[in-house]
Amino acid sequence: MSAVRRPPHKTPAPADAAGSASPPAHGVRYSLRALRHRDFSVFFWAAVVSNSGTWLQSVTVPFVLFSLTRSETWVGMATFAQFLPTVLFGPAGGSLADGRDRRRVLLVTQSLMAGAAGAMWLYWASGGRRPAVVLGLVALGGVFGGLNIPSWQAFVPSLVPRSDLLSAIALNSLQFNAARALGPAIAGLVLARFGPSGSFALNAVSFAGVIVALRMVRPRADAPARSPGPQPKVIAGFVQALRYVRGQPGIAIGLVIALVIGFLGNPVVQFTVVFAKDVYHVNDLAYGLLTGALGIGAVAAAPLVSGWDHVVSRSTIVRIAFPLYGLGIALFGLSRSYAVGFIALIIVGAGFLSVITATNTAVQIIVADRVRGRVMAARVMSFTLAFSFGGLIQGALAERFGAHVTVTGAGLALAAAATVLAVHPRWLSRLDDPPDDTPDPAAATTAG
Repeated sequence: MSAVRRPPHKTPAPADAAGSASPPAHGVRYSLRALRHRDFSVFFWAAVVSNSGTWLQSVTVPFVLFSLTRSETWVGMATFAQFLPTVLFGPAGGSLADGRDRRRVLLVTQSLMAGAAGAMWLYWASGGRRPAVVLGLVALGGVFGGLNIPSWQAFVPSLVPRSDLLSAIALNSLQFNAARALGPAIAGLVLARFGPSGSFALNAVSFAGVIVALRMVRPRADAPARSPGPQPKVIAGFVQALRYVRGQPGIAIGLVIALVIGFLGNPVVQFTVVFAKDVYHVNDLAYGLLTGALGIGAVAAAPLVSGWDHVVSRSTIVRIAFPLYGLGIALFGLSRSYAVGFIALIIVGAGFLSVITATNTAVQIIVADRVRGRVMAARVMSFTLAFSFGGLIQGALAERFGAHVTVTGAGLALAAAATVLAVHPRWLSRLDDPPDDTPDPAAATTAG
């Protein structure tokens, strides 16, 4: 276990000619600074297009399953089928991210994900309507996603200098959540006009954007495309990463928070279709806009998170946003009107983006690059495993006790967890730990 390190002190602001300290850079323009780098900008905009397509499918699958079965349990199983394979294949994905050229890995995995999306379109367009087959195709995409995500997370920091890392990470979260706003809104229009087949087709086509972008961009010369040196086998390497996490409290607390959010908070996405159809009684377009409210909140919060990072610490962001996130979910669970539910989901989206970005940034800044892919795989696995079981369990609970009780209870439990963290500020303060600059033990052994 590495030695416990104190959180870094704030770097003093430079003094001007009069001897007074000038304020640190901040604001919306500062939050977008990573877009000044051509490669990151190309990758960012392509990801917005591709992930908007992914959200088309993410909204359409619950819609299709609920329409076929009228069962919250089947909706929960869709979440389980999508994300459980990500957990199972996460160690292999982390090993690929650390042992192979990350850009090349992404080219392969994105192509495979495009194939899975195309298969979903072909099945539905040919008249297939079996819920089990839809779940199987969702799971196939999840397998390729599990191999893809660690390389994606490890690749983003290689497109910008370290000084712009927080902006890049926040914008990476922003593009996902901008897609969360655009995709469902587009899904509402497409479902109303072309039905599920149109949504599945657009998702398959959308992968072309990222594939083309990956062929255009290159990592920075000072950022390795893969970790140097020989890599351990998949399981041994993943165990090594878990030991590393145990010795880094800032990374560990970030993973714990992601797990709690995945289990209690993120399943709210699957209940938007239930509330839209059975509580608010709105049409398909309004359903898409309702899910898009999550993205609207996230887009609104992103500049505040990345544009004020020299002023507000990561631990402070989590301390403020985490309880608001839980209370927003509880408000959605209690809502009986579309307007209240829409506003609640804006709060939920803003809270989610703030907490996830702050914790993800902490992990990306602290982690040593030699284990970056495997540690990011562990983070993604903790989140998706919790999301998979959380979605399945909350779906079953909603079937028995009702969606209102289930969602409200999950939100209040999240708020309680946030309160526990708030009364133990030393835990959250570890999110502000500095980068791990300890030498690679393997390199030291080789040198000796």
